[in-house]
Amino acid sequence: MAAEILILLFVFLALLALNVPVAFCIGLASLATIACLEDVPAAAMTAQRMAKGIESFPLLAIPFFVLSGVLMGEGGMARRLMDFAAALVGRLPGGLAYVNTVTCMLFGSVSGSAAAAVSSIGGFMIPQMEAKGYKREFAVALTATSATTGLLIPPSNIMIVYAVVAGNVSVAALFMAGVIPGVIVGLAIMLTTLIVNLRGSAAQARIEAPPFGQALVGALPSMLLIVIVLGGILGGIFSATEASAIAVAYALLLGAGLYREVKLRALPAILLRSARTTAVVMLLVGASQAMSWVLAYEQIPQTVSAAMIMLSDKPLVVLLLINVLLLIVGTFMDMTPAVLIFTPIFLPVVINLGMDPVHFGIVMIANLCIGLCTPPVGTCLFVACSVGKTTIARVVAPAIPFFLAMMVALLMITYLPWLSMWLPRMLDLL
Repeated sequence: MAAEILILLFVFLALLALNVPVAFCIGLASLATIACLEDVPAAAMTAQRMAKGIESFPLLAIPFFVLSGVLMGEGGMARRLMDFAAALVGRLPGGLAYVNTVTCMLFGSVSGSAAAAVSSIGGFMIPQMEAKGYKREFAVALTATSATTGLLIPPSNIMIVYAVVAGNVSVAALFMAGVIPGVIVGLAIMLTTLIVNLRGSAAQARIEAPPFGQALVGALPSMLLIVIVLGGILGGIFSATEASAIAVAYALLLGAGLYREVKLRALPAILLRSARTTAVVMLLVGASQAMSWVLAYEQIPQTVSAAMIMLSDKPLVVLLLINVLLLIVGTFMDMTPAVLIFTPIFLPVVINLGMDPVHFGIVMIANLCIGLCTPPVGTCLFVACSVGKTTIARVVAPAIPFFLAMMVALLMITYLPWLSMWLPRMLDLL
C-alpha cells in the first residue's frame, strides 16, 4: 500500500512541477499507480474509470451553465447589473467600492464564473475607482476577491462538481446552502473596504447613480435568470440539468433578442469557447475519478480519517486542520481539481464527525475561493492584474486585509452550520 501511494504522489508532484496540466497529472499518476497493482489491467481500468466518471446526468448541467455564463458576459448584462448596484449602494460614502463588490456578487452568481466576473466588471470598475482616488492595486485586489462570491451564490458549476464527487448530495440543497455564506463573504469584503479607506478622500466620494426604478427595470431581466433556475428546481418543475438548458435559452434570448448585443455571427466563437472550458472540466472529472478509484482501492480515505481522529476527536480541531490544509492546497491548485481530489479524502472524515455533506461542500468551496485570489496560482488574481495592468507583487499587500476578511467569514461558515443549512432545511431539501 505504502509503495503505491508513494508512486501516486511522486508522479503527480513531479508532473505538476514540470508544469504539466493538472488533468494529465492526475490521469498519468493514476495510470502509473494502477500499473503497479497485481492483476489489474492499468490502461483498461484507467479508461473505464474515466469514462464512468463523466457518465453522469448532473454533469450535463456544466456545459450548459458554462455556455449561459459566456452568453451573459457577451450580452451586456454586466453593465445593467452595475447600474443596479450603483442605485443600491453608489450614493453611500465610498460607494464606488461597494458597487464593485455588489456587481461582482450579482454577475458572478448569474454567470457562474468568477473569472468572467473579474474580466467583465474589472475592465470598467478598476479605471473608474482609480479616477475617484482609489489606488489601482487596491481596486484590483477588491475586484479579484469580490468575484469569488459568485461561486457560493447559485447557480454554481463547482457545486455540481462537488455533488457528483460526493455522491447522493442534492444540487438544489447545495445551491440554497450557498446563498447566505456568499452574502456573508461579500459583506465581510465591504466592511473591510470601509475600514481600510476610513480616512481617505476616496472613502468620502459618492457616484452619480441612475434612479433605482430605472436601474431595477434594466437589471431585472438578467437577475430573473437566478429566479427561473432556482424557482424551477425548488418547485419541482425541472432538474438542475434541465434548468441549465433553460438558462442557455434565456441568456440567448436576452443577449440576442432583448439587448441585441450578441450577434449571430459571434455564436460559433462563443460555442467554441464554451466547449473548450467544458472539455477541461470533463477531463478533470474523468481523471479524478480514476484517482478516486485508486484512493478507495488503497483505503486512503479510511486511513486519513483514522489518523485525523487519532490527532484529535474534537470536531472543532479536525475542521480547523482540514481548513488549514485546504488553504495551503488552494495556493497552488485550482478549485476544480482540488474539489475532485480532496472531497473523497476529507468527506468520510467529516461525516464520521457528524457533519452534513452539504455543509462541508459549502465550507470547502468557501475555503478554495480564497485560493482563487492568492499567489502563485490564483486565477482571479491573474485575470484582475491583467485587466488592471499591474503586477501580482504590487497587489498582494493591498489584498491581505481582504484575505483576512474572507478567512473570518470562512470560520463563521465552518463553525456556524446553520448559516449553510437553514435555507435548505426551511425549503425541505434535506
